[in-house]
Amino acid sequence: MTSPTPAEPASAAPTSAVPGGAAPSPAGPTSVERLRERTAQEFGRVRADLEALVRIPSVSNADFDQAHVAASAAAVGDLLRGAGFDDVRILSAQRADGRPGAPAVVARRPAPAGAPTVLLYAHHDVQPPGDESSWSSPAFEPEERDGRLYGRGAADDKAGVVAHVGALRVLGDELAVGVTVFVEGEEEVGSPTFTDFLRTYRDELAADVIVVADSSNWRVGVPGLTTSLRGLVDVEVEVAVVDHAIHSGMFGGAILDAPTLLARLIATLHDDAGDVAVAGLVSAPDPTVDYDEQSFRADSGVLDGVRLAGTGPLTARLWTRPAISVIGFDAPSVARASNTITPRATARLSMRIAPGQDPVAAHTALRAHLEAHAPFGARVSVSDGELGKAFQAPTDSPAMTAARWAFTQAWGTDPVDIGIGGSIPFIADLLEVYPGAAILVTGVEDPDSRAHGSDESVDLGDLERVVLAEALLLDRLGRRA
Repeated sequence: MTSPTPAEPASAAPTSAVPGGAAPSPAGPTSVERLRERTAQEFGRVRADLEALVRIPSVSNADFDQAHVAASAAAVGDLLRGAGFDDVRILSAQRADGRPGAPAVVARRPAPAGAPTVLLYAHHDVQPPGDESSWSSPAFEPEERDGRLYGRGAADDKAGVVAHVGALRVLGDELAVGVTVFVEGEEEVGSPTFTDFLRTYRDELAADVIVVADSSNWRVGVPGLTTSLRGLVDVEVEVAVVDHAIHSGMFGGAILDAPTLLARLIATLHDDAGDVAVAGLVSAPDPTVDYDEQSFRADSGVLDGVRLAGTGPLTARLWTRPAISVIGFDAPSVARASNTITPRATARLSMRIAPGQDPVAAHTALRAHLEAHAPFGARVSVSDGELGKAFQAPTDSPAMTAARWAFTQAWGTDPVDIGIGGSIPFIADLLEVYPGAAILVTGVEDPDSRAHGSDESVDLGDLERVVLAEALLLDRLGRRA
């Protein structure tokens, strides 16, 4: 994969900016230079910790051995105890069927008087390895190649775990804020008990600033701050045309089969340019950066000659405008086909909604469109699915200003405000339970990380910069207090 080429990066706060407008602190034992030195000294241990975590196949999918997920949680707990946390617990919430959820690690260090509390989030579970033959090296045996560490979870999200641990070690006893570390164990299966977990341990997880280390940077060497996430509306739509299968030779020509009619209905969701054509959906303002089309085509693997859909900047199509995809289609398979007119066909639609769009209103708009465009009077039934809120972070909050300063110091270049075309549903859950908290979405991935795919990897240089940036951020928040 190739890295995207940015246009002009979004403006960042000047390197002298301090949350609340305070002047920079004088040089001292926690100055930028000292923290940079400590990070360099600590990074060998951070890398070793990451390699040890990657060797634990903590796949949270129920088809895999969940003893590995428990072992992963225990290993994370040990790392946090080694980082100076006395209060470390392995916790879970109950699923709807009464079974316990996957083990999460919660470690707490109380805030000094008058100082804020920061919640550091990551997850220790990983995706299945998939086809082992598609990996250049074993999925759960870390291997370095050309400055990148390869292995399942090396980027998503065990690098986020060790980034938190590394930053806390770098600061040591000079940590001047309260810190709660929350390392989830079921993110890769949709965080089924996340809301219940927040409600059960609401007081223990309460914080003024929440740092989510589960996103990406703009490219290797250029940091990113994720300021927007699209939301999600998921539905199933069924088209019915006859009450039972009938002979296609006897009745074909006067009656169209359900798959054909469903295809015609799906075709109404986009105009000829490929833009979404559902009335009532909104778009957010266009981003200030854009992808180079050639790089995007290479990253996405789109076939030669296939025209990209939609109009406007690529980043707008991916981050700030709605998108609709057919992710499932139920109809007779080719292997089981017969000369009959199929009476019913069903499709599952996944709609991404722009920041600022209410998911309930978007669902209503999609349902209304599907019902209004029933082809040839066919019966159209829409079944409700998942709803997820979009996220738009304020770009000038004190916490964001501190993050911009920290990232600029760590990388030597201003961070880029980026969006994510997908959703991180638990962000909305966090905002609902802690509406007064400032949420910063950061990460260690880059366009070459291949999270969820074969040959997943993390750039080791960027991982070291992430550790430094988080240490600087926590230090700055403490100095502000």
